[in-house]
Amino acid sequence: MGAVNKIWNEMDVAVEARDNGRADFQSSPLTVETSLSLPDMSPRVIELCKDLFNKWSKLDDSRFSVETVSGGITNLRDFLKEEIVLNLPVLKVSVKEENGNDVSVTVRLYGPNTDYVINRERELQAIKYLSAAGFGAKLLAVFGNGMVQSFINARTLIPLDMRNSKLAAEIAKQLHKFHQVEIPGSKEPQLWNDISKFYEKASGLEFDDIEKQRMYEAISFKEVHKEIVELKVVSLFIGVPAFDFFLAFVQHEDDKLELAGHLNSPVVFAHNDLLSGNIMVNDEQEKLYFIDFEYGSYNYRGYDIGNHFNEYAGYDCDYSLYPNKEEQYHFFRHYLLPDKPDEVSDKDLEALYVEANTFMLASHIFWALWALIQAKMSPIDFDYPGYFFLRYNEYKKQKEMYISLAQSYLSKSGT
Repeated sequence: MGAVNKIWNEMDVAVEARDNGRADFQSSPLTVETSLSLPDMSPRVIELCKDLFNKWSKLDDSRFSVETVSGGITNLRDFLKEEIVLNLPVLKVSVKEENGNDVSVTVRLYGPNTDYVINRERELQAIKYLSAAGFGAKLLAVFGNGMVQSFINARTLIPLDMRNSKLAAEIAKQLHKFHQVEIPGSKEPQLWNDISKFYEKASGLEFDDIEKQRMYEAISFKEVHKEIVELKVVSLFIGVPAFDFFLAFVQHEDDKLELAGHLNSPVVFAHNDLLSGNIMVNDEQEKLYFIDFEYGSYNYRGYDIGNHFNEYAGYDCDYSLYPNKEEQYHFFRHYLLPDKPDEVSDKDLEALYVEANTFMLASHIFWALWALIQAKMSPIDFDYPGYFFLRYNEYKKQKEMYISLAQSYLSKSGT
């Protein structure tokens, strides 16, 4: 009970990169104090850039300008992740080099204690390959509590943008390409591993704050665990004939969940956090960018899509904005056959509809448990326990409809 053990440490990642002489990106053990105002933070950011990049090391400070990047700073999920608000901005550093060139980079600062829920080593591994495949900004350097990337000249989407049919089609096409990228390492889907880790940590907390403790004690973790197990079984057996589902469930009680993991939703390298604030667009060039791969991992295709659909709810978490079947089918057509969306079969549309909406439920569970860990670890004054109930109650509200849909689909698959 009480304190949560640290899982991943971004300082260790930066130091390890420098000690091992990695040539793929620069590294520095320097940190930037995130509690400072931008004017007070700027000299340290300039010092960091000089330490990271040799060609800038002897430039006068007057050649550097530091500003916050507009657009993403209003993003709710990024607010909750402590990444880019309350003096934790994404910074644009512009440099006038000796040859007269104007160069800009993005400096991204990690929020306090985000290493409890984000695997920075996994993130850095993914960024290198995703960047090579044309996704996101190029990774230039890592430092004690952040990273430096190339600057993307584009605006951050707002939730309303995702409802735009043209942008929705482009997001679907880009996600199709994203899911084709091969990242070295284990291809094991991480959803249930991550939920299990989150559950273990979230179910063993204590709060000094009386109100937080009162709300925390109102949670039945026995019920939450039961919901996780039931949802895991259903989601993992999508696409498996009903009779085989029954046999696997009865005959392989101990390992049924692991056994089924290879039988349904394709496992791909997933973004896992594709909200509007993690999508940028250059309107003039009509070019779309996915950014911020902190939660990226091999995972179920359906989870990545279902989680994205949840983000239609926007910053106010208005789930009445969740995309309807017609909007989802529009997305699926451009995801499944980007070059020939009108040729997608009804059978494939139905299958992906069931898949995405079942894993949508898992998205609510994931972020609900995540919120409880943040309630303990985050220094930000935010109602994280309230956010847990917001997501968990939405899960319970939608569960009957979409579990019934999945069961009906499984039944038809077995006839």
